[in-house]
Order: sequence, then C-alpha cells, then structure tokens
Amino acid sequence: MLGLKLPTDPRWVNIVSKNIDEILTDHAYCEQKAASTAISLIVSFPEYTELIEEMIALAREEMAHFKMVHDRIIARGKKLGRDRKDAYVLELIKFFPKGGSRTTQLVHRLLYAALIEARSCERFRLLSEELEDKDLADFYHKLMVSEASHYTMFLKFARLYGDRKEVDQKWQDLLAYEALIMKNLGTEEKIHG
Repeated sequence: MLGLKLPTDPRWVNIVSKNIDEILTDHAYCEQKAASTAISLIVSFPEYTELIEEMIALAREEMAHFKMVHDRIIARGKKLGRDRKDAYVLELIKFFPKGGSRTTQLVHRLLYAALIEARSCERFRLLSEELEDKDLADFYHKLMVSEASHYTMFLKFARLYGDRKEVDQKWQDLLAYEALIMKNLGTEEKIHG
C-alpha cells in the first residue's frame, strides 16, 4: 500500500524497545515538524485554497498528536528531551533540485511530505505490532491509521497540481532514492532514523 521500496528492518523495534523515552521524544518532534510543514505550505502557497483548508486541519491534528505524545512522556515521569537532527529528512530533501517554478516547488514539497508520512506510517505499524507494552502498541496503531491518510492526501495534491505522469515518475524516483537512504539507517531510536 505505501509503495516503500525498502521496508524497515524488523530489528529496529528491538532498538526502540530498549529506549522508549528516546523514541517518544523523537516522535514528539516529528509531530511538531509535521504541523510546521502544514503551516509552511499555507504561508508559501496561499493561492491554493483546497490545500490551505487541508493544511489548517492537518496542523491542528499534528499538534494534537504532539500533545498526545507529550502527555505520554509526562505520564512516564519524564520531560521532553531536546530535538535532534533528522538525518533521514536532511538526506531526503537533497533529491529534488532547488528552484524551478512555484508549481514545481510545491509538487516537490508535497512529495517529500507524502514520503515522510508513508515512512512514519510504516514505522508506526511495526511499533503497533511488535512492542510488548500493549498500551503503547495500541497508541501507535491509532497513529498508523492517521498517517496513512496523510500520505495519500499529500500525494493526491501533488497529482492535482502537477502533471500526473510527471508526478508519478518523480514519486517512483523519490521512492528509489529513499530506499538507498534507508540502507544506512535503522540503528537508532528515531522514527525515521
């Protein structure tokens, strides 16, 4: 369903389960960055009314997810740790060249967002199936369902605003590039790393 070319190594869950506090902190910041992405799209592309409406809803939802994760951190007697660089995203955004028309820039940003959401969805599925903490596993199952709809929404908008054939080719090329990135990741307790 997600189209990812390289699935996450199942051993990643073993790494995560040894340090749940770290994955929760990383996850909290992923939710905050997703809300920031939605807001950035609103600011950068205000002329796309349908997109703006969806991004308003998404920003609210992602901040609600941030609060849910933060509440779990607090319930565990911890505090939100500091944000760390996301090597996955930093590598991913190198794929498309900078510049181009506003439409091209928008399509590229939408494709990046779709892929990040797809990978999050895949990782949440693994956590929901493999974590021994059943409450946390259920939490990740609910988030997995939400992330799947985000991925398809971003892809839908990319196809709506760009040439469908060109967008689909870019999507396939981006998926192949992401698989190369993933070969070197999966050794840390990070949602994408």
